[in-house]
Amino acid sequence: MTEKMLNGRVAIVTGGGRGLGRAMTLGLARAGVRVAATAAREPAEVEQVAADIRAECGEDRVLPLLADVTREDDCARVVAAALKRWQRLDILVNNAGRGMKYVSDRFLNEPTRFWEVEPETWRMVMDTNVNGPFLMASAAVPQFLAAGWGRIINISMNHETMRRRGFSPYGPSKAALESETTIWAQDLEGTGITVNALLPGGAALTGMIPPTVDGAVRAALLDPDVMVAPLLWLASPAADGVSGRRLLANRWREGSPMDAIEEAGWPRIEQT
Repeated sequence: MTEKMLNGRVAIVTGGGRGLGRAMTLGLARAGVRVAATAAREPAEVEQVAADIRAECGEDRVLPLLADVTREDDCARVVAAALKRWQRLDILVNNAGRGMKYVSDRFLNEPTRFWEVEPETWRMVMDTNVNGPFLMASAAVPQFLAAGWGRIINISMNHETMRRRGFSPYGPSKAALESETTIWAQDLEGTGITVNALLPGGAALTGMIPPTVDGAVRAALLDPDVMVAPLLWLASPAADGVSGRRLLANRWREGSPMDAIEEAGWPRIEQT
């Protein structure tokens, strides 16, 4: 049902070349969405996603772009490219992010205390994970407002991980992203634009997991495809009126989407 609602719409997926981003780009394209997928430094990855989509779907449903979400001009260029190609923009998936592997390859077993993190690394992670979604949303929202409809979906993580020992700056960056999600949803209330957070609900097998992780741990990680079904629902008109919330992908059940949201324990903030 959501696939029919999404056919012909246009989305941007940042960080669409690997992991969760690759799975979501493929999932949207298979549902009939035209997708502009970005990569900051690895054009070969996003080009491969585009080739896979073209081979499977047999039509032009993807636009691979090299763009860094920490650069305002790049964000504006991505929005402009999507509009030029397809004359509309409906969905923004803020997925591009930097994780703990930039602090240490041993972050899962040997926590790095916050004062041991290089300031340059801290700035890079925060710039990508906090400022990147802001810059992309700022570029996209005027198009959504003009259309009277839009979706901003911020890819987040478990609250437990945000508070995990040794997870600076990744944890604080995602806590900030959830604050952005809540505030932006209130700013956009009544416009037809919704803002929500989507997270796997557990550790997923992505490029953020270092290759040194042993096989048993790796086997227990969630498949990135867990994101696709709840993403399609959040991106569709079926989710009209759902905003300022977080959805756990591993709790998703077709036919009862609100169960995955309510169980996350983030009720809508009451105005005071």
